[in-house]
Amino acid sequence: MERQIRQLAAALGVLFIVLVAQVTYIQVIAADRLANDPANATRQLIAEYQVDRGDILAADGRTVLATSRRSRGELRFERRYPLGALTAHVTGYYSFIYGRSELEAAYADFLSGDAPQLLPQTLADMVLGRPRRGASIVTTIDPAVQRAAAEALGDLPGGIAAIDPRTGDVLALVANPSYDPNPLSSHDPDEIRTAWEALVADPEKPLVSRASDELYPPGSTFKIVVTAAALAAGFGPDSRWPNPHELDLPDTTETLENFGGVTCSGGAEITLADALRQSCNVVFGEIGLALGAERLALQARLFGFAPSADAGHIPFDIPMQEGVFPDPSYFETRRPAVALSAIGQDDVATNPLHMALVAGAIANGGVMMRPRLVTEVRAPDGRVVESFEPEPISRPVDEVDAALLTAMMVDVVERGTGTAARIPGVRVAGKTGTAQHGEGRPPHAWFVAFAPAEDPRVAVAVIVLDGGSLGSDATGGRVAAPIARAVIQAALRR
Repeated sequence: MERQIRQLAAALGVLFIVLVAQVTYIQVIAADRLANDPANATRQLIAEYQVDRGDILAADGRTVLATSRRSRGELRFERRYPLGALTAHVTGYYSFIYGRSELEAAYADFLSGDAPQLLPQTLADMVLGRPRRGASIVTTIDPAVQRAAAEALGDLPGGIAAIDPRTGDVLALVANPSYDPNPLSSHDPDEIRTAWEALVADPEKPLVSRASDELYPPGSTFKIVVTAAALAAGFGPDSRWPNPHELDLPDTTETLENFGGVTCSGGAEITLADALRQSCNVVFGEIGLALGAERLALQARLFGFAPSADAGHIPFDIPMQEGVFPDPSYFETRRPAVALSAIGQDDVATNPLHMALVAGAIANGGVMMRPRLVTEVRAPDGRVVESFEPEPISRPVDEVDAALLTAMMVDVVERGTGTAARIPGVRVAGKTGTAQHGEGRPPHAWFVAFAPAEDPRVAVAVIVLDGGSLGSDATGGRVAAPIARAVIQAALRR
């Protein structure tokens, strides 16, 4: 009897060793070969599309930005985007040929039901023999504000970002051109490839969001960052600065002029507040030289501007490009560039989402909030399995200087270059920008703002590329400010 038990134990031991060896072989030695086997790839694809992928919802929890529907083919579920191009740069696409992007990629584990928080639900689905269901994610996008931004921008090339400065919630993120993610997410390989090839061949790059993915010179909107640096250095709104017709740039015969070659009004000297109200390039060039590259770079860093385009200091749910302000060493042999950088030119670059965060920091008493695009994750039964709270990421200016900046920006809108953004009964704080970006090319038109100035609930940034419909005659005040006003009005109706 003992001999039989020993034989059985030995047999079981051998089987155990064989089992371990087989598992090791499959999961380690042959893992890459099996994963790359075309037959297994097909099975994995079929298995992936057996999942009832979770919805992507707007901030109201009802408006659907992305959903799954039953398909008649071997792939059981097909991804659909009810709002199409309106929210494509937020949702991204879900393609069995070209993969995933934006929220579809960033929250793939939750949407596909693979996240550990969904294990009880996944097990229940298995026991009950029903398709595995993914979780839904609730975004911060307000459908009314998103639509208002898209309508205000119309067919003009550019981008818009609107946030709640108190929480960092992204209320709207709109860019022209956009694209329809539905063909990319279909189950027809020919349709997918045709759509993809057209998008990739388009020189306007519709797959890239002009609101958050690309960088542009901010022009005079950057003067609010320089004003913050001046305030931090002890130069108050009433500090006085020379007001010549033009500024002789150091180490060169070149000069810096105001927009249109005019002289700012106010006499031989004007205040910092007047220089911001009139957007005086000459005065801000002087301020930049007086502050120096170190102070400018420090203030830019506090607002999230990195020394290069690949730093990634501002966390966000989907990929974004943060603004760039060169390292102080860049200016050691380029002293004129200090003055040019102070008016948002030279190698300074940013985008609407980052500039909305800059305006939002001033609106929020000097505290910059992390941009938030997703507030919670809901299991298929409606339970909240993950939530994301508002998070401050920096304090670029103190509360006193934020209040001073707010008052100066209100003056810009009430009697300066930004009067096209005025809203009856609402005090709007803003700043215009008209950014040169190549000899002979029309300027980009910018406007950044927040409102109401005394209790801000929305901050917005708008860029219209190449002057929009006005071309070389464009200014931020004429082209971008009315668009920002429409977005602010929509946000204040929330």
